[in-house]
Amino acid sequence: MLDSFFSRRAWLKASALTGATSLISLENSFSHPSKEKTPALTPQEISAIEKAMGKKGTYNQDQAVHTTPLPRNDLKVTIKGEPVPIPFGFGGWASIKKTLDGKSAVLMSDTVLLEEEVNPLISAAHANGLEISAIHNHFFYEQPRIFYMHLHGMGSPQELATRFAAAIKDSKIAPANQPQTATNSAAQTGNTGTGTTAPPTGKELFDLPALDAIVKYQGVVNGPTYKYTVGRDDLNVMAMGAEMTAAIGLNSWAGFAGTKDNAHVAGDIAMLEGEVNPVIKALRSNNLEVVALHHHMLGDNPRMVFLHYYGRGPATTLAQGFRAALDQLGKGKTGMQMKH
Repeated sequence: MLDSFFSRRAWLKASALTGATSLISLENSFSHPSKEKTPALTPQEISAIEKAMGKKGTYNQDQAVHTTPLPRNDLKVTIKGEPVPIPFGFGGWASIKKTLDGKSAVLMSDTVLLEEEVNPLISAAHANGLEISAIHNHFFYEQPRIFYMHLHGMGSPQELATRFAAAIKDSKIAPANQPQTATNSAAQTGNTGTGTTAPPTGKELFDLPALDAIVKYQGVVNGPTYKYTVGRDDLNVMAMGAEMTAAIGLNSWAGFAGTKDNAHVAGDIAMLEGEVNPVIKALRSNNLEVVALHHHMLGDNPRMVFLHYYGRGPATTLAQGFRAALDQLGKGKTGMQMKH
């Protein structure tokens, strides 16, 4: 455990010592992303991660990131008394990628917790050599009250997966402690799927071409939801010696639930400090509520700020608000590309 803490803190100390020099070329680095390529995880390393986690994940080859999804399918969440599906914003994750020099790996995660689950997981994370980088809300009006806690660490891919699995083994977020998803999904959408009729998905609930035309990206259907994930490819963001990309949490997103005429939207905007208030102004001008403003990572350079928002209304109207926020990022640069 001490080695794990030391490696991250040693990296932060070294980063701080070079900070003054880095500031000279900081503006240039924002607009000229690093051409270095993150070393790939090997098939053996991916297998070791999945064995430790007790669950298959996904590997983003372009970004060299392995992600284990950790949805809270044990929960039934309402917003203003109305049931919303778990994929709307109550799915956690843990991602692992190597540092640029290939000598270590980094774990980043976002865990979905009830209030009473926060401090037990803090203690378990510390006991297993991981650190806490953020604790915050993502929503207003939800019942039960949900908090989101980010954990991170450094080590080999297998070590990180083993430590993380040990930290969550007694919690509901552990894959072994989660129920099957089918019945939960039906319950959350209010459709029991009786007989052979499947509940409607985001493809049937929304006019996807109309939304895509507004947002200028293509989203992904996940059960009854439709979600956009937009990376910050205009930036070169580093943390703990690893490149922060969309697949490891540096992204802006918008998730839609409900129907095209009566939709919920919730999401996150990843911003530089100077972009914060322009984004807030754009969201409020489109009648979207700002519900949280915070960091997700420690030691990131440049410093990133994350904003969560929520809204109700016709899906196309809500999409216009999301697009307006995206337009404030990178001062209109065209280099921002969607990453799943």
